[in-house]
Amino acid sequence: MCSLFSGLASGERPDPPVAKIDNVTDTHWGVEVPDPYRYMEDLHDEYVQAWFKGQADYANDVLKNLPGRDALIDRLRELDASKPYRSYSVRRLDDGTVFYIKRRAGENVGKLYRVDPESGVEKLLVDPEAMGDGDDQHFSLTAYVPSPDGHYLVYGVAQGGSEETVYHTLDLESGDHIDQPIDRVETAYNRPHWHPDGRGFFYSRRQALPANAPVTEIYKKSTLVFHRLGTDPQEDPVIAGFGVSHRMPISDVDFPSIWLTSGSDHAVVKIRHGDSNELTLYTAPVARVFEGDVPWVQICDVSDAVSDFAVHGDEIYLMTADKAPRLKIVRTDLSAPDFDDATTVLDPGDRVVDAIYGARDALYVSVMEDGINRVMRIAYEEGHEATLIKLPDDAAGYVSSVSASLDGVDIYASSWTRGSRVYRYDPATEALRDTGFLPEGRYDNESGYTSREVMVESHDGVMVPLSIIHRSDLKLDGNNPTLLSGYGSYSISREVAFSPLRLAWLEKGGIYAVAHVRGGGEYGQEWHYAGRMLNKPNTWKDFIACAEYLIAEGYTSQSRLAGQGGSAGGILIGRALTERPELFTAAVMDVPSTDAVRMETTTNGVPNIQEFGTVMEEDGFRGLLEMSSYHHVIDGVHYPAVLLTHGFNDPRVEPWMSGKMAARLQAATASDRPILMRIDYESGHGIGSTREQVLAVVADTYAFLFWQLSPHEQDDGS
Repeated sequence: MCSLFSGLASGERPDPPVAKIDNVTDTHWGVEVPDPYRYMEDLHDEYVQAWFKGQADYANDVLKNLPGRDALIDRLRELDASKPYRSYSVRRLDDGTVFYIKRRAGENVGKLYRVDPESGVEKLLVDPEAMGDGDDQHFSLTAYVPSPDGHYLVYGVAQGGSEETVYHTLDLESGDHIDQPIDRVETAYNRPHWHPDGRGFFYSRRQALPANAPVTEIYKKSTLVFHRLGTDPQEDPVIAGFGVSHRMPISDVDFPSIWLTSGSDHAVVKIRHGDSNELTLYTAPVARVFEGDVPWVQICDVSDAVSDFAVHGDEIYLMTADKAPRLKIVRTDLSAPDFDDATTVLDPGDRVVDAIYGARDALYVSVMEDGINRVMRIAYEEGHEATLIKLPDDAAGYVSSVSASLDGVDIYASSWTRGSRVYRYDPATEALRDTGFLPEGRYDNESGYTSREVMVESHDGVMVPLSIIHRSDLKLDGNNPTLLSGYGSYSISREVAFSPLRLAWLEKGGIYAVAHVRGGGEYGQEWHYAGRMLNKPNTWKDFIACAEYLIAEGYTSQSRLAGQGGSAGGILIGRALTERPELFTAAVMDVPSTDAVRMETTTNGVPNIQEFGTVMEEDGFRGLLEMSSYHHVIDGVHYPAVLLTHGFNDPRVEPWMSGKMAARLQAATASDRPILMRIDYESGHGIGSTREQVLAVVADTYAFLFWQLSPHEQDDGS
């Protein structure tokens, strides 16, 4: 780690454009940290914009002319259109009305529909493709919630993948929009909740800031507010927030939101402490939330390790890691909550409790057993009998939608090699009914593909799960192009899922593998914490161990192996390729976090302190420096080919993260393999991208990998 930058190579190259060096050196805790491309953090600078544009044009010219790229995009469009439509974000009302977002084959974005329970007629409510004047970037739906009586609908849209959501309110009887649009809404950790009377809704809003405010202030001092229909949103009263109530202390970096449940007289305020999973919860009677001094009572705090909850009547069910590293479920009363005396509903065990949902009839629980997600039903009655819901073909199961006012639950069932379905579970008959929200596609049941789950020994003896998907006729001769993917942050698990687009890789003999590394949630809180902050090296070392396993077992060889990670997974792939550059021939870094030392200077940096640490603490700084791939690029090393992809409207990971990494790799590498930075100026973090944008980046990625992993004379690093 002593070689932060061993000389800052400059020198001209004809392509791509060379970034100038203007080094800035910071000193943290006695350690000098050079930053030769600090100026790139000003994305409005003319030089920076021109350099980014030159890089984007260069990458586009290379990628669009790759052999087989046009055939790949055609095949991906064919695979994507293999289902007539895809429906998601389903919501059901008591009268049987169903709302959902649907994207038909050939359409670019999802549209919001309602189905009348009596006629069964589907009606289009919101069409994002019809928004704008044709010159604007595309719009996409980010959230929607109908009022309990079905008379009104609040929905959010964002432009160009920016996630800058604006709420609109629709009168479903007249079809007219009412009230003014509401901007500055916070949707990362919450959604709107209607008041039981159906005449207004609660939502979270970011503070109004002057144009010259530091970007680090954007996610600070957000508030929970209430909008009464027919009133000016600028006058919406604040219910909770920084400095609002002495009964509910909230810091300036917390995110408050409210949760109202049908059949319950209690409101629950959820406080997210940045990106930390551990919640603080408060409750008060719904009827008293507008009082000047709301009688909030704390349900649990950070030390109680609660990460999810569900409400049923006067009871709240809490998913907690307290004395249960793989989590358990406890219950307490909202009228007098007492976490220390809570009743255990589901004991801790070998399975990992992943999420809980409250329906009218029972509590539905997502658990992970042997790497496969299952859904359990726990009766509310005394005894809390738990039963496992059996899915067709023993597929992995996930709760797709649930209503506290209705019996049963929708379950999303999936596998690595078979198309997904959405089933409705009826607790009265214990039967599953295919809802038709995901109709069978042409390629959903293609024969000739298989998946395998194995355990790999990591650097410290810990066994790491690895999923391997490939054609059934695969020969273990070390000659298969292989893409190893990983993530490893926030306790997010890489779950079993089918993607028809993946067939474009598999059918050409490619292997797709998923490393379930530490930092994820595959084995609960303990697994998460083992890849967090100072333990972060375990994340990329687990990934490296999985790469070595694939080579040792004959699935592939170094010359045919690529690694991929995105967003926080950029730490994983960035450090894997800088620690073991000889192990991979290619790497794909999607919207990657690459400069961890400067992370907390960004819009989304402060919330991430809970996951990665802060330079303001010595241990935090040393952990961040170790996970910062930008600071581990060394001059003269034979690096693999690298494709960085980024949306220029990304609000979560600044595009300059990719810019700095691309510039540093281009200047440092001694190999002749390309370092490309693919920039999409009409997308962001990938959330809200159009289907054509998704298909284009997948086509470019696969074409890049087939190009680099095809048999030809290799750069051996000599």
